[in-house]
Amino acid sequence: MEAMFTNLGIGFTEVFKLQAVTIAGVSMTLPFNILMCLIGVILGTLIGVLPGIGPVATIAMLLPVTFNLSPIAALIMLAGIYYGAQYGGSTSAILVNLPGESSSVVTCLDGYQMARRGRAGPALATAAIGSFFAGCVATLVVAMFAPPLAEVALKFGPAEYFSLMVLGLVSSVVLASGSLVKAIGMVILGLLLGLAGTDVNSGVLRFSFGLAEMADGIGFFTVAMGMFGIAEIISNLEQKEHREVFTDKVSHLWPTADDFRRIFGPILRGTIFGCCLGILPGGGALLSSFGAYTIEKKISRNSREFGKGAIEGVAAPESANNAGAQTSFIPLLTLGIPSNAVMALMIGAMMIQGIAPGPQVMTERPQLFWGMIASMWVGNLMLVLLNLPMIGVWIKLLTVPYRILYPSILVFMSVGVFSISNQPFDCFLMALFGLFGYVCVKLECEPAPLILGFILGPLMEENLRRAMLLSRGDPFVFISPSKPISLGFLIASALLLIVIALPALRKKRDEAFAGEEHG
Repeated sequence: MEAMFTNLGIGFTEVFKLQAVTIAGVSMTLPFNILMCLIGVILGTLIGVLPGIGPVATIAMLLPVTFNLSPIAALIMLAGIYYGAQYGGSTSAILVNLPGESSSVVTCLDGYQMARRGRAGPALATAAIGSFFAGCVATLVVAMFAPPLAEVALKFGPAEYFSLMVLGLVSSVVLASGSLVKAIGMVILGLLLGLAGTDVNSGVLRFSFGLAEMADGIGFFTVAMGMFGIAEIISNLEQKEHREVFTDKVSHLWPTADDFRRIFGPILRGTIFGCCLGILPGGGALLSSFGAYTIEKKISRNSREFGKGAIEGVAAPESANNAGAQTSFIPLLTLGIPSNAVMALMIGAMMIQGIAPGPQVMTERPQLFWGMIASMWVGNLMLVLLNLPMIGVWIKLLTVPYRILYPSILVFMSVGVFSISNQPFDCFLMALFGLFGYVCVKLECEPAPLILGFILGPLMEENLRRAMLLSRGDPFVFISPSKPISLGFLIASALLLIVIALPALRKKRDEAFAGEEHG
């Protein structure tokens, strides 16, 4: 425990450190990391409030900006965008019945009904209080559990890393909504896209289609911005523009004593549930919010009010999604494995800065590791202090038509992609991935497994080759008794696939029997 407080001291020192910066030609000394945290949480809240943008598209668009930032400043800002979006998503869910973030879908059920009954203020305050409490607890969980996990992970060899990445990909497949076959197909496609370019070992071009621009492979930004940004824009342009905003009902923000009594338990349970699910690869905010709402509806004394404006229906999912969002940093920081699409983008940001994601980050860059954890506490406090007073601003933004927003977003994305390599080819490729992403949306194929496959593909290949070289070509190195960790990960992967495949197989068998009986 003493070591943890010492490490957190290192983190807070890094967060509040004064740095000499030049802004618009004027040199000044500022706590730059705090400034990046503030920018991150404000941007996160903004894109959380505005339905149809989301943290994945925003982080993908802002990745080029991180080139000119220090590694810790870049990661603090991107992390702030992610957990800030969880806060902001509740505002549009409560006031407009449109979830600004996917994890806020459940908040619509009771939050919007509270707004219709003139209780938008307590609903927004409950969301903020639950989010702040859950965020603080989740940050403490990250600080406590990340170091021991990182110490275990330092003992991993190439075989263990390969098997762990297989488990990460299988988890993303299992927890993706829709068809299992489609999710597996998206992962495989992502793996193949990640292998395009020059083979590191032989120097031979592969999957380049004879194009010189493909010699360095397909850019991570190009895929991320196309699959999430452009595809999201095209999808949102199909939606109706009419929004009913309860601007005149936001008053009496502070919940009553009875409200506090009712939300105490749901916030506590939602936080615990979110922390547990967030640590799992493929878990995170979305599953946490749905799960917490379901549990609360079953055990609550006021279960009949759920769906009609129960304050517990706001407290539980909002606490769970923030706890899940922040504990999803544990597999990223300790194992270098992204648990969701946002964490995959964070790994991309680390690679841009020349940082190899994995357990060595904690030992080699303690200021970065602990500075990022400390910034989460600061960011959560900023969100509470900013969000409630700025509700009026967010309400005004909700009335802006989406058709006015999307052209500026497209321009920003194109400039960002072009600035990385100065090649117009990348902009065309981004547009192509945007169209492909839109087709995937229509076919109900989630893009997140593709991005995870794209990120992990080269890393998996590298560890596979290294493991095979060390074992002199023995393919059983991954399942040998001398590698129990690797074997355990592969068994867990197989069990996960079997568990998710059994209901589908049973359904097909029942349909076949029904067809035979009918015949």
